[in-house]
Amino acid sequence: MPKLKTRKAAAKRFRKSGTGKLMRRKAFKNHLLQHKTAKRKRTLSGMAVVNERDAENVQLMMPYL
Repeated sequence: MPKLKTRKAAAKRFRKSGTGKLMRRKAFKNHLLQHKTAKRKRTLSGMAVVNERDAENVQLMMPYL
């Protein structure tokens, strides 16, 4: 059986937490920031857990994660 390839686009966007959950970056923090409050921008800076329904697809894209 040949080795499986990792989808590089997914590898750049997702990582695994210490407990094994898949983590992602939050959206809406790349431009048009001047009208967003500091609290909102601070909250968007954190990482979020990938939804359990999407986690299976992400796991298939990165077989060795």
